[in-house]
Parts: sequence; C-alpha cells; structure tokens
Amino acid sequence: MSRGPSPTVRRRRLAARLRELRENANLTIDEVGEKLECSASKISRIETGHVGVTPRDVRDMLEVYGVSDEERDTLVQLAREARKKGWWHAFNEAFTGAFVGLEADASFLHTHQALLIPGLLQTEAYTRAVIRAIRPDIGEADVELRVRARLSRQKLLTEESNPPEYWAVLDQGVLERTVGGPEVMREQLKQLVELASLPHVTLQVVPFSAGAHAGMEAPFLILGFPEQADPDVVYVEYSTSGVYLEQPEDVQRYTLIFDHLRAAALKPDDTVEVIDRTANRLS
Repeated sequence: MSRGPSPTVRRRRLAARLRELRENANLTIDEVGEKLECSASKISRIETGHVGVTPRDVRDMLEVYGVSDEERDTLVQLAREARKKGWWHAFNEAFTGAFVGLEADASFLHTHQALLIPGLLQTEAYTRAVIRAIRPDIGEADVELRVRARLSRQKLLTEESNPPEYWAVLDQGVLERTVGGPEVMREQLKQLVELASLPHVTLQVVPFSAGAHAGMEAPFLILGFPEQADPDVVYVEYSTSGVYLEQPEDVQRYTLIFDHLRAAALKPDDTVEVIDRTANRLS
C-alpha cells in the first residue's frame, strides 16, 4: 500500500478548495448551478466531497470563478488523481464511505473503544468472531470477505515504512469480554502486547475503578493529516453507521475528550502488564 495522498484525501482537498474559490467569487451554489446548467445539489455534493468530480466539471467551475491558468491546471490534475481507485476498492462490499481512504493517509489515529478491540489491532480469529456476532444476517462468504478486508487494513500499522502514530484508549471491559472463546481471546490479548511494543503504537486501558469517564457515549476516531490543506476529522461510530465531524469546534471537543481519557487511563507500561495478566488467566 502506498503512503502517498489517497484518492479520498485528494477529493476532500479538492472539494474544500472549490468551495473556497466559489465563496471568494461571491457566488452562491444556485448561481453556479445556473451558470453551468446543472443542479445546485450537484455543486453541493461536489463541495462536500460526497461525489467525485470530473476534470471537465472542475475546469468549467474554475472558469466561472475566474481562476488563473496555473491553479486551474493544478486543480484539474488533482481531479484526475482523485478519480483513481485505492486498494480498498477491491473490497467495496466490506467498506462503505470514505473511512478507509482517510485512514490510509492519516499521520495519526487516536481512537477510543469501550466494546471491542479496534479493527487495526484485531487477530484474524477475533475479527471473524466479531463479524459473525454483529452480522448474523450474512453468509460465510461475506464473513470471509470482511475478514480479508480488515487484515488488509492492518498492513497500515505493520508493513508501512512510514506508519501513522496510533494511540488507542480501551475500556477495561474490552479486555474482560471473552470473544470467540478463551483461546481466541488469549491470542488476541497477546497480540495487543506485541503491537504495544511498536514505537508508533500506544495502548492505554481505562480501569473499572475510574468509574464514569468521558468516552462512555460512543466509540470515536480522530484522524490527523500531514498537510495543512487537510484538516483533522473525527469519525464517530454508531451501531449501524458513523458520522464525520470536520468543524474545528467538533474536532476540538473530541480532542479534549481523548485527552481526558488518556488522563483517566493506566499508563502505557501498566496497561501492557494488565493485558498480559488478563491473557494469562485465560490459559
């Protein structure tokens, strides 16, 4: 997998720049749609990154905005690159939305989970048990497709030459819930110990003794990017879907929540000891 900007991140960057240029030209979405003889909803979907945009559409929009030839050529090329397919397109049935494309280009990933091991840290057997439990409606072939997709995602942490900084704060209940049986869970916990030894991976556990804590509402992931043109984004996960939060005040709120969680959690070294002891109890 490449660590260059993913097509998803390029599309997000292009969308933000197109919105900025329209606003600089003092044009509304309706006015642009009228000038280009297309619906205002199409312009809106392009500016939010919900749909791809062709190089021709970009060229037409930039002409309306009065953009210089140099920037026009740059943005048209960005549109071409944004239409390329990432490795995850081979798993379209398993991955939905922009999540994996954003994850692939992040410079840091900060996550909190209160119910299960985060996907990037799961063993194959744990993943299979989780998918079977949460998706009893799908067949074995679909289960295996999702398992392979998740294992491919994990290469981001284990096989990249420049992996993202990964920091996970887990509730103690994640360690105590025996998923897939004692042997599967023991293997999973031992893998957490191994991954925690990587220089770019940090694990912390919020113990039961901490009581109520800031992360009890829903699991979330904060994704940070190396380029200033790509602002941080928060992905909040719900039972059947997730939402992306990009407004600075939302990102700041979840950053504060994560800081509170880190403060309430055991130190990384103590966390590894707790994980190891929990694994040994399953022997």
